[in-house]
Amino acid sequence: MSRVKGGVTANKRRKYILAETKGYRFGRSKKKREAKEAIYHAQLHAFDHRKDKKVDFRQLWISRLNAALKAHGLRYNAFIKTLADKKIALNRKMLSTIAKDRPEAFERLVKKIG
Repeated sequence: MSRVKGGVTANKRRKYILAETKGYRFGRSKKKREAKEAIYHAQLHAFDHRKDKKVDFRQLWISRLNAALKAHGLRYNAFIKTLADKKIALNRKMLSTIAKDRPEAFERLVKKIG
């Protein structure tokens, strides 16, 4: 049986790993072992941070709403409860966008609730 050398496969694997770390600094973009570890950590953080991003945006929307409501003398939690009681189905993203981009429409909404 003939001997199989793994040079072609090893080079292909190495090129793929280094292509994944293109743009990384120092040995992380040039050395296979460091690059493999960099890829592992990058993918781990990417997964975690996709989850964190949802939390961050919800906090941003709530902060924007609270700031807009203070101008009308309302508190965020009272406003949200009143919306739920009156069965007005607008989520926090929509409400914060309206408050930021269309303050006159947001004012009409606040008056309708109050």
